[in-house]
Amino acid sequence: MFVYAGSLAPPDVNGDVSSQTRGVLERARTMLQRAGSSLDQVLSVTVFLKSAAGFQTMNAAYSPFWSKDYPTRTTVVVPPVTRGALVEMSFVAAPSTADRDVIHPADWLRSPSPYSYAIRSGDTVFLSGLVARKGRDNSSISGDVGVQTRVILENAGELLQAAGLSHSHIASSRIYVPQVSSFAPMNEAYGAYFPSQPPARATIRADLAGPQYSVEITFTASAAPRNALSSNAYPGLPLSSGIVTGRTVYLSGMLGFDESNKTDAASQTRATLAKLGRSLAEAGATPANVVEAFVYVTDRKFLADVDREYEAFFGSHTPARTNIVCGLMAPDGLVEIMLTAQLP
Repeated sequence: MFVYAGSLAPPDVNGDVSSQTRGVLERARTMLQRAGSSLDQVLSVTVFLKSAAGFQTMNAAYSPFWSKDYPTRTTVVVPPVTRGALVEMSFVAAPSTADRDVIHPADWLRSPSPYSYAIRSGDTVFLSGLVARKGRDNSSISGDVGVQTRVILENAGELLQAAGLSHSHIASSRIYVPQVSSFAPMNEAYGAYFPSQPPARATIRADLAGPQYSVEITFTASAAPRNALSSNAYPGLPLSSGIVTGRTVYLSGMLGFDESNKTDAASQTRATLAKLGRSLAEAGATPANVVEAFVYVTDRKFLADVDREYEAFFGSHTPARTNIVCGLMAPDGLVEIMLTAQLP
């Protein structure tokens, strides 16, 4: 079972990007050690930057924290939830005794930034946030969002092939687009790679570290036996409401708005969690089995309402939680929640 740490903010928000990055990673190191892991066992990092201008400064402070292969990483530009923070991060790590192997196609260059493109631990393969860039020479590929989405899926296919897997093994994806208008053409290109049982998925509006890119996608794949949940929360879209691989349940980001609650974040959260609860039950899980939650809200002011409904749903159980202030693809959606659970 992996170790999850969500929404770690710097202990001191008065410093610059460099000092805040170090502060987050020092907090992560302590937390992971207490949980029987370490930074060198981290598999995946998601970085939330307040400004793309801080990307290279963050990289310079980030890279010295690893004594061997970097974890996979996704970096997006959104306002951190903690007031005054310039950077926040969430982590997935393997226990200290677990395997952690970098996957890298023989003819690809190393990433120009401090991350590995793919890492495997057990049956699970984590991929970094991929953009439209050639792995063989690190050159960017221009084109509209459909072109860029296809480049990303082709790159993902090469990385998965190096791990002995394919697109059909992808269980979960998180998609980031700077423009909501990109949603439909991205879906058209994306869906062609998943003719059946598409991955669980969440798509949000967020700026990217490179302004030349119109989409970034993070994938998690698994070699374990797989099945999709029967319910389809969003007919016509290339995603499953959930994918079960081995003992892990990946649920898509769910929304809970209707004509009656377009401005009511508490009601939307309650309806969202009810949907997620039904999907968990179908998979043979309960809220107590959830290990990771990504909570997307369109405004920080909604978090208090979200928190009340969230605590009522989970009770005394506290899965790792990452809060992200961002745009959603549905114009009336105020909150979207994506869950990962571990079956008993």
